[in-house]
Amino acid sequence: MLTLVSWLFIALGVATALAIALDVAKRPQPMTIMNVTWPVTGLYMPIVGWWAYAKMGRAAPSAGDEEHHGHGHGHAHHHHGDKPKWQGVFVSATHCGGGCTAGDVVTAPLATLTGFALLGSATLGHFVLAFIGAYLFGILFQYLPIRGMSDSGPRKALIDAIKADTLSLIAFQAGMYVWMLIAIHGWMGEMNAFSVTFWFMMQIAMLIGFATSYPANWLLIDRGIKHAM
Repeated sequence: MLTLVSWLFIALGVATALAIALDVAKRPQPMTIMNVTWPVTGLYMPIVGWWAYAKMGRAAPSAGDEEHHGHGHGHAHHHHGDKPKWQGVFVSATHCGGGCTAGDVVTAPLATLTGFALLGSATLGHFVLAFIGAYLFGILFQYLPIRGMSDSGPRKALIDAIKADTLSLIAFQAGMYVWMLIAIHGWMGEMNAFSVTFWFMMQIAMLIGFATSYPANWLLIDRGIKHAM
């Protein structure tokens, strides 16, 4: 039964990601990295990810799309600066989650294939590799828009990216690890990245990570370290 449910939610996640990706291709995001972040969000937020994208992130149609469909058909143009604060924090948390998820997706199969362990623990080895991958991708996801949308040089942009992402990334990964430990000791048994159940548990873990990173993003935005999106 768990395997069937796992396949269902993984399929829904992939379908949601593809639907967002197709829409983003027609309506590119003002911040380029969000063209990647929103589909990634759909992977761990099946169906809900589309709602979040449509409500908080969907850009206006391109000029060509408007000419094709007509100007009066009501595709919403999201004015990102006019969002309620909770929505700005939500989108910032998806940005953090995009980097974390990318790192986790890349490192999980490597950890399983290599049997990498620390202190005799494959779980700890998996978590450490996942953190390194998530941190590298997370900083990259912050660095690219900082460089692209400001006059900051490479060193300043990197420092700002580290300041903006470190706390929220730690909060995201911590929430993930707590759930995965529960899953391992409760019913999963091991961290096997070639099991569909593993990825269903990772979907849940990423949702929990998103929730635990939300307060961290709120705090960083309040302190002016990070900008609401």
